[in-house]
Amino acid sequence: MIWHVYESARSVAPIDDVYVATDDERIIGACESLGISSFMTSAKHATGTDRLAECINRIDADFIVNIQGDEPMIAPDAIENVTLAMQSCDDPAVMASNAYSVLGDPHDVLSHDVVKVSLTARSTALAFSRYAIPFARGARVTYRKQLGLYCFRRKALELFSTLKPGPVEQSESVEMLRFLEHGHQVLMVEVEDRSIAVDTPFDLQRVRTLMEKGFGCTAAFRQPLSTEHKTYGVF
Repeated sequence: MIWHVYESARSVAPIDDVYVATDDERIIGACESLGISSFMTSAKHATGTDRLAECINRIDADFIVNIQGDEPMIAPDAIENVTLAMQSCDDPAVMASNAYSVLGDPHDVLSHDVVKVSLTARSTALAFSRYAIPFARGARVTYRKQLGLYCFRRKALELFSTLKPGPVEQSESVEMLRFLEHGHQVLMVEVEDRSIAVDTPFDLQRVRTLMEKGFGCTAAFRQPLSTEHKTYGVF
């Protein structure tokens, strides 16, 4: 699973270096066997962004992309779109770009496991919530799902590590709220959500079945390739 995510990240043109950040020795061992650069981090981090913030002093990168290691079917074009959006953003108030997709399944709209996001007119995040936002009282509503795919400015991760989680972040358990609660902005980027998070054995079998049917790449990911890159870091 790590190898599939790694190869998807490596195929994205704006990305030069790919790393795995983890607090699990088993993952470190798997990375070593595959020739993937990895960092051992503290096990005390509350969020993945806190983990990234620990790692930024180990690499020389202006932008850092956070890709979830349990999503082997993540689309390279989604990674690229989120990365380019942040690289081309000249608004210093924007700390990160974050992927989202439009929700069509009513179950997902109502599920508290799915984080919803509402947008400003400038496509920055207005609010994140596990509730269905915005409330559909009058006009027809488009619901949007926040995805776990981010691109950060280096200084944004340095700042994130100094900010305390606010009451809304603690209540919702959505880490991007830390920026919003402290007056910063997050640029939202619409992507096609084709990924499946592998959280259970059923999810794993579902992904394997889809790959066997030709959804996602498998054969090209059998053998490790060279890991010589430069400039940007991805975790």
